[in-house]
Amino acid sequence: MSARAPGLLIAAVLLGGAAPFAHAESGAILTIHVGHVSARGGMLRLGLYDAAGYARDMNPVKAADVPARAGETVVTLQDVPPGLYAIEAFQDINGNGEMDYDWLGLPLEPFGFSRDIRPRFSKPDFAQVKFTVAPGAQTQLLHLQDGLSPLAAD
Repeated sequence: MSARAPGLLIAAVLLGGAAPFAHAESGAILTIHVGHVSARGGMLRLGLYDAAGYARDMNPVKAADVPARAGETVVTLQDVPPGLYAIEAFQDINGNGEMDYDWLGLPLEPFGFSRDIRPRFSKPDFAQVKFTVAPGAQTQLLHLQDGLSPLAAD
């Protein structure tokens, strides 16, 4: 339920109307298949970002932390408002809750972005990774890539 919903619910009750649950019903169900998940375990941490949140590394619109399953891990996000989004994901192998980097700033853990964009030296722009979420059920597919640091391999 969105942050606005409690206020709308109170207004609806005070005005004698029904609770406005149409927003939740119009939200999408987004199923994300994340491939190339390492057998090294840990958690798959995934964030769904709008343009502003992605650009500023802010809190995602929706997020999920699920146990990493070797090969493919599936994440389902409920009640996603229609719009333009990007996905960032990484496999938190050591369980410290954050993406680890080497002294050069290269990722040490597997990571991925929507549209399977494979960045070279920096995070891709929103325009490269954006996709549209419409009402209803839909699927996205992305593959993790190994950390870019030579220290990433065990």
